[in-house]
Amino acid sequence: MAGSASKVTLLPLEIGSLSSTVPPGLPGTLHVLGSNGGMSVAPDADFALLFGRNAPEVHVCVGPGDTRVSRQQGLIVRECSRWVLRNTGRPPIRFPGSRLLLGGDRAPLAAGYTPLFVVSSRQEHLLEIRIAASTPRGSANGQGAHEEETHGEVRDLSPEEKLVLVCLAQRYLRLEPQPQPLTWAQVAFELGELRPDERWTTSRAAHIVANVRTRLSKKDGVPGLLEEEVPPPVGNTLNHNLITDLLVTTTLVRSHLRLLEE
Repeated sequence: MAGSASKVTLLPLEIGSLSSTVPPGLPGTLHVLGSNGGMSVAPDADFALLFGRNAPEVHVCVGPGDTRVSRQQGLIVRECSRWVLRNTGRPPIRFPGSRLLLGGDRAPLAAGYTPLFVVSSRQEHLLEIRIAASTPRGSANGQGAHEEETHGEVRDLSPEEKLVLVCLAQRYLRLEPQPQPLTWAQVAFELGELRPDERWTTSRAAHIVANVRTRLSKKDGVPGLLEEEVPPPVGNTLNHNLITDLLVTTTLVRSHLRLLEE
């Protein structure tokens, strides 16, 4: 028991987002961060990690105060050399994008960073997961693995592009239920209020985002960002697909909301 306990450690909330922080640990180590901190579990610890809203009953708390989140919402266990997520609660758990894990279902977790969302009618509650990847060949000290995990897929955005996209995607970053992109009029108004010396218009905001969609489609091969790739009616689909990619690749994270408070 003592050996097993030594392979399970606490993560303080002050560690910051797991999207940009890689806690120490052997390949396969599970890191989970919730509302009040989290936990790291070695792959050979023989430990089932419980999460949910009732802190005394679980190892990692998520959605405290929201009674629509189950007291014990789910657990993560090691099965056949990989970590598996089980939804033991009533609300679904959303993977990046729109895939839902319903109550009673299970799904394997991939190496690297995965933001999960417990879906409540009030809001979505973030549960951050990071599984330490195996060290690539030729990298004796693991430096290559660290760089691959933290910088491998992040899209290149200029400061102006990031500002516009954070404004456009703020409902997603605020974890609102069933989020949609802001309208161009709303983006122009908010940026105009934030930076009154810069002439923000609907066409300027739309042009900046259209350039990002085109660049990511051609340079990075991101699907669903061009009008000819999406069946009509297009509506918000192009911007939704763009925002989803930026969230999955951790190009946009919740801390970027500070850009709208300057």
